[in-house]
Amino acid sequence: MTPPEPTLSVVVPMFNEESVLPLLVRRLRGVLDGLDEAYEVVAVDDGSTDGTAAGLSRLRAQWPQLRVLRLRRNSGHQAALLAGLLRARGRYVVSIDADLQDPPEVIGEMLDRARTDGLDIVYGVRADRSSDTGFKRWTAGLYYRLMRRLVGKQVPAQAGDFRLLSRVAVEALRGLPERNPVLRLVVPWLGFPSGEVSYLREERAAGRTKYPFSRMVGLAADSVTSFSAAPLRIATWLGLAGVVICGLLVVVAVIAWFAGATVTGWPSLYVAVLFLGAVQLLCLGLVGEYVGRIYTAVQGRPAYFVATDTAEEPSATDTAEEPSASDTADRRPDRDSGVDGPALLADTLR
Repeated sequence: MTPPEPTLSVVVPMFNEESVLPLLVRRLRGVLDGLDEAYEVVAVDDGSTDGTAAGLSRLRAQWPQLRVLRLRRNSGHQAALLAGLLRARGRYVVSIDADLQDPPEVIGEMLDRARTDGLDIVYGVRADRSSDTGFKRWTAGLYYRLMRRLVGKQVPAQAGDFRLLSRVAVEALRGLPERNPVLRLVVPWLGFPSGEVSYLREERAAGRTKYPFSRMVGLAADSVTSFSAAPLRIATWLGLAGVVICGLLVVVAVIAWFAGATVTGWPSLYVAVLFLGAVQLLCLGLVGEYVGRIYTAVQGRPAYFVATDTAEEPSATDTAEEPSASDTADRRPDRDSGVDGPALLADTLR
């Protein structure tokens, strides 16, 4: 039998978070049990290689509201988050990372704010990032300033992936054709009524960060190229600047020729060749980045593949004749942009 639809779903993407699981469950379950709401917790195991999967299985035996969604491979934080959001069943869906830097105690305030003010989106905004290093605070500030400049003022400053979405907002996400959306930019772009709840960002409860500098750079690059053609316009302006500079150098060369000092003009030629070569390579790189994104979009490959979902396992009241979830995992249509089997690849190209 299908369980009743929960009022609240909490999506927790995780990759190799074995050490933080006990702390996460203790705090998160305490908060959710105290809300007096029907809820589910969707733990998305993003292809963990440690004991995360086994730990989730043990915890699920003691926590019936825990639902485990396992991806076939490590697909990345944004893909895992999207998989959980699109499979969540609650009227309100909260996304939160497993490291407990975003406090679960704020979830109740988010839910109250959404209901009281009639909001479809409530962002968790970091009021204090003193737990982060100075370099990370500086790069984060630079990232949000850049995104607000490119995407618009609707992007909240210092808001990560800790947010609440209504069912309407989740369904709007489902209807987008993008395969790899940057959710912290896509969600504000939807334009639904939104509000903010501020909180103090804490230190990671256990384990080590899964977002090193290289991944932060990758996120910034994806954010820019997904939402703006500004880099291509920069390439255009660089080309125009190159033309102007080369024009000036032509004037200098002509004057030097009339003055009989053409031999001494090699530094100008040297600088011009270097400058034009650098501008051309930069422009080719920017164009290549966009062509690569077009190529990926044309391929239509899903951002993730779902291996198992405990919500689809047969319950004790199901008949023995019904097929098990493992038998049907590669045949059953999925509700989101990831798929459970090759038969759905054509459907994902719609």
